Amino acid sequence: MMNLKQKPLNAPAVGDMETDSYRYIAVNKFTPVIGAEIGGVDLGKELSGAVIEEIRRAFLENLVIFFRGQDLTPDQHVAFGKLFGELHAHPAAPSEAGHPELMVIAADENSSRANGETWHTDVSCEPEPPLGSILYIKQTPPCGGDTLFANMYAAYDALSPQMKTYLDGMIAIHDGEHVYRGLYADLGVKDKPQYPRAHHPVVRTHPETKRKCLYVNAGFTTAIDGVPPDESDAILRFLIRHAAHPAFQCRFRWAPGSLAFWDNRCAQHHAVWDYWPHRRYGNRVTIKGDRPF
Repeated sequence: MMNLKQKPLNAPAVGDMETDSYRYIAVNKFTPVIGAEIGGVDLGKELSGAVIEEIRRAFLENLVIFFRGQDLTPDQHVAFGKLFGELHAHPAAPSEAGHPELMVIAADENSSRANGETWHTDVSCEPEPPLGSILYIKQTPPCGGDTLFANMYAAYDALSPQMKTYLDGMIAIHDGEHVYRGLYADLGVKDKPQYPRAHHPVVRTHPETKRKCLYVNAGFTTAIDGVPPDESDAILRFLIRHAAHPAFQCRFRWAPGSLAFWDNRCAQHHAVWDYWPHRRYGNRVTIKGDRPF
């Protein structure tokens, strides 16, 4: 049984950054464990260094942050992403004309699927998976189309000491072949000769917060190295089910002009496609990351 009352390892002490007030932005937590809505910021305007640093801090503390009522051009969306690092081009998905870094996120009455319908971290099959993603939604269905986010620090912290010891040093395979092959054929996107495949630690240490988090997901993780296949399958089934526990989650309801910025290093997300035949449309920019350790 999970120990959901355990104090997170390496959590900031009282008086550290999580309890300090913000001076330039408003931060309203969604849940005690993940997510916050940010107010008092127009992302279409030039942001001061102090505002950018508080946004970065809120991002690290809350794993996913939400902005509402934004009115962004494609160039402004891209520019906001570049404040946090070099942008990443998706290995398979279509992008907006003239903006290879601006991924199209869309589903309507003609779609056979929607992006992100299973728990995952974006493109974890790459050797250096993305740091974070910024999704800006322009059109929403009358209802539905929410996105769930889950805290992988909390998922790790809730494991038993014995399971943490067992997982220490283990490496998992993350493969994009079964995910991307033929995925966008109905949009006229041709497959590439091959898709990324990488080996990552089952438990990674966040490069900025230095906290440990679970780093396997249902979308890309196919096996654990160094153990028999049946053992690998059983452990992955357990970890993936564990990571999706409601106690680790928040759920965001989109509206036109909403933007979400999430940390792919320590959070997973799941887009709910419950709005067919209605349309949801937006764009995502993704920030390059580093190799997990």
